[in-house]
This record gives sequence, C-alpha cells and structure tokens, in this order.
Amino acid sequence: MAILVTGGAGYIGSHTVLHLLNKGEKVVVFDNLQKGHQEAVMEGVSFYKGDLHDSDLLDTVFAENEIEAVIHFAANSLVGESVENPISYYQNNVAGSLNLVDRMVENGVKKIVFSSTAAVYGEPETVPISESDRTVPGNPYGETKLAIEKLLFWADQAYGLKSVALRYFNAAGADPEGRIGEDHTPESHLIPIVLEAALGKRPHVSIFGEDYKTEDGTCIRDYIHVMDLAEAHYLALEKLKRTEESGVYNLGNGTGFSVKEVIETCREVTGRDIHAVASPRRAGDPAVLIASSQKAKDELGWMPQYPDLKEIVKHAWNWHVNHPDGYSAQ
Repeated sequence: MAILVTGGAGYIGSHTVLHLLNKGEKVVVFDNLQKGHQEAVMEGVSFYKGDLHDSDLLDTVFAENEIEAVIHFAANSLVGESVENPISYYQNNVAGSLNLVDRMVENGVKKIVFSSTAAVYGEPETVPISESDRTVPGNPYGETKLAIEKLLFWADQAYGLKSVALRYFNAAGADPEGRIGEDHTPESHLIPIVLEAALGKRPHVSIFGEDYKTEDGTCIRDYIHVMDLAEAHYLALEKLKRTEESGVYNLGNGTGFSVKEVIETCREVTGRDIHAVASPRRAGDPAVLIASSQKAKDELGWMPQYPDLKEIVKHAWNWHVNHPDGYSAQ
C-alpha cells in the first residue's frame, strides 16, 4: 500500500515525503512542477507530473499503485496573488481538489489529510486561535482552503471519505541534514527573504510597520519547523487509520516571534550584517497571529521537536548557504 502526496515536489510536500520515507512508508508523488522542483523528490519515489484536473492521469495513478490514502498539498498559496486573480485560485485550488476527491471516491480511496491554512480564520477575535473560532477568511486564498474543508466535510457525510484538515501559518526551516529546503520564485516568506539578504542576493529586508501594539512594534507570527509539520501530517494519517474519524486541527508553535526577532536571530546565526529598512504597514496585516495546537497535541500526540527559532533558522541557513540559487544550481 502507498500514500499519494499531491504537491509532493513543493516545500512542505517534499519534506513530508522525506519524513514518510523515514517512517518506512511507500510514497507516490503527484505534482505539476508549477511551484515545485523535481530535484526535491527523493530518489526511488514514484513521480507523476500532472495536473489535478487530469482525471485520466489520476485514475492511472490509482490503478498503477495501491493507494490507501492521500496527503493533499497541491495549491496556489500567495495571498496577494489570490486577491489579484481569484478566478485562478478557485480554478486551481477548489476545482483541482474537487476533481481529486471525485477520483478518490471513484477509486475507493477513503482517507485524505488536507494541508489547509490558519488563514481560514481571517482577522482573529482571540489569540491564540482555536479550532472553534469563527472562520471568516480575509482573502481568496483562505476562502479556497475553507471551501475545500467544507467539500471534505460533505464528502464524509455522503461517501464516507474520512479527512483531517491541518490549519497552520508559517512553515520555516529545512531538512536538518540539508538534503532539501525552501526555494520559491518569487520568495514571499520572511526567513528565506532575510537569509537572501544575508547572502547578498537582496539589498535589504523591509519591515512593514513598526507601530503595532507589540513589544517591539513589529508583527508577531507563528513559525513552525517544516519537519514538525511533516510529522503532524504523518500523525494525522495514523489517526485516520486508527479511528476513521474526520477532524480539524491547528498547528502552532505556541509562542510567536516578531519580525525584528526573526531578523536579529538571522544575524546571530549567519554572523552577517543584514540591513533592515522600515516601510509602511501592509493593508490587512494583523498585529499578532498565533494558533493554539493543544487539540493536536492531545488527540494526535503531536509535539514540535524544533520549536526554537534559532534552530529553525540554522537549518534554513544550512540549506540556503549551500544552495544560494536553490534547486537551479543542481
């Protein structure tokens, strides 16, 4: 039996594939390589290049492999881009997921772990955010993820398709052994942006707002090591196998880190001067975004192994300093 990982050549997907392999699982990767990198797929893993809208190819994947479950990462995920082009986000994220679920049902595959997002909550009413808080996304990206969660809920009612949705904010870090890492074009995540500045690949880092009601005036965000996210997806799948009960879980580090803390930690780890420039606030940026992961700890047995920001940055730096041009240099 095998696990199908959609988006398995992407950042979080490829690290989850690596983790599954370390657990002795057989893995099949499906990715259109729009954002992912085939070099991130570990040697010996069955790989299918294709789009989730391609029903025939999905049926081939299910027919050629004994797929027992799906871990679904494949999605567009840039908030600003989703605001500028919501139609493409609904076409890719929602319509693609709809077709995946349809082919799962037709092929008798009844378990899926869905990589959702804490963006489904929108502007938080309470911090840390809990799973019972209202879901009012503030952008099309969050809306598409919430739409998929609702699809999975109703697919459970109608077809017995069991699912776990995992909601989280900022993945960070890299494989501790440096085999794979983070490589986005364009890069939108804070830690790799700061590390690119440390490498001289950009002149400075912009701090969007220094007048928030936080200790140092900058936004506070939840950063989770990518391997801890990989473990959470594995544990969610194990829960589905064990209980066949659907669920929704937040994944958080427990404490947030401010923009200035991240920059200072990157300076400490790299030993390099990183120029930071104060810039105006971005519209819609909440002061604090932290998700409570108590439910995941209680029910999945999830416990982050790399909660320390310095260690997260060390692993990311190890990847970036050895792959300054990402996978393109390989």
